[in-house]
Amino acid sequence: MSAHYKWFGKRESVEEVEEGKTLAPKFDEHGLVPAVTTAAESGELLMLGYMNAEALEKTIETGEAHYWSRSRECLWHKGASSGLIQKIVELRIDDDQDAVWLRVEVVGDASCHVGYRSCFYRSIPTGNEPGDTPIEMEFKEYEKMFDPKEVYGDVPNPTKL
Repeated sequence: MSAHYKWFGKRESVEEVEEGKTLAPKFDEHGLVPAVTTAAESGELLMLGYMNAEALEKTIETGEAHYWSRSRECLWHKGASSGLIQKIVELRIDDDQDAVWLRVEVVGDASCHVGYRSCFYRSIPTGNEPGDTPIEMEFKEYEKMFDPKEVYGDVPNPTKL
């Protein structure tokens, strides 16, 4: 482990990883851990992102969410360009330390680059046999919190086809 990541311990035993107090995250083969982000007050799921070691350390250090943007391939301080900063209320890690959960307060009350409050603004119907056409999703959020063109201007859309 690089000296830069001084806050992370070594993964020396299952007992220590699962029951100990040492932060020893397990990053996947791409150097990432999934990061589930919810609204601190309501528990609403806002987004799923990924963190590399640098993003996790920056999040711990600043108290604001940082992620690794897989589409842009760079460190991403959530809200740096939009102003929709995610302030950490609580940061947790799961039992085997390969996923994190951020409970946040969002300055501006939205987290999705499309303009909705949550990135999970559509629902997929279940319990029916699919027909011959693609599944049609249902919107669960109907109003955008902001206009992405006004907020982001000419910044390239991170969604890749």
